[in-house]
Amino acid sequence: MRIEPLTCAIGAELSDVSLADAARDEALFAEIRRALLKYKVLFLRDQKITRAEHVAFARRFGNLEDHPVVGSDPEHPGLVQIYKSPDHPNDRYENSWHSDASWREAPPLGCVLRCVECPPVGGDTMWANMALAYENLPQQIKDLIAPLRARHSIECTFGAAMPIEQRLALKERFPDAEHPVVRTHPETGEKVLYVNGFTTHFTNYHTPANVRVGQDFTQGSSSLLQYLISQAAIPEYQVRWRWQPNSVAIWDNRATQHYAVMDYPPCHRKMERAGIMGDRTF
Repeated sequence: MRIEPLTCAIGAELSDVSLADAARDEALFAEIRRALLKYKVLFLRDQKITRAEHVAFARRFGNLEDHPVVGSDPEHPGLVQIYKSPDHPNDRYENSWHSDASWREAPPLGCVLRCVECPPVGGDTMWANMALAYENLPQQIKDLIAPLRARHSIECTFGAAMPIEQRLALKERFPDAEHPVVRTHPETGEKVLYVNGFTTHFTNYHTPANVRVGQDFTQGSSSLLQYLISQAAIPEYQVRWRWQPNSVAIWDNRATQHYAVMDYPPCHRKMERAGIMGDRTF
């Protein structure tokens, strides 16, 4: 297996390796896992694997999870089908920087995403290194956000376009989760900036140290949150991947955010994603 870094900040392409083999070979899988922790997102071309092999490889990392809104393949639970069609030209939800399912109390460890069909041009996906984003914050910002916690919501994102009864039922199933603004990666020990498109507000900002009058809370906290969320958009923290059929991306959801670029005309874009269950952030 060859490993070629794609940027100085994040991402590497693997070649001369099959994920079907890695699903059965413990040493090969261990090498891929070490590379994932180092580069945070890995890319592969020409992975002509079956859905069963896709699921088998992802399960080497842990149990898989379904998505409450996006459908899964009925024969392979946990293999979420992200299918875009010309029949739904206004389906543009993905174009936001986010960490998958941070609205869960235990967000995913990571994901394995395979391209089934894609536009001839456009439809790339971008990833950002949120450990590097935290590392480069000014020290006074690090000191300010060290104790902060924030809410993440599926109701305000996936649920926003639903009828109110359906939206409230979704929130009842998945109440807003609370996570530290600075998360410690459970395997590498890195500090990670952990706010994204699912984050609605800080839960413990309104203290005498931060708030003298109401505007400090309503404007100060929201401005700080938007500043932190905007860090993912800095190009020096990013890698961009151009899809081809049978291309695969594997990413560490604990240390990255990603953005599906919606720059293609109405056409088919079919992706299949295996999400791996993760741990509570505490």
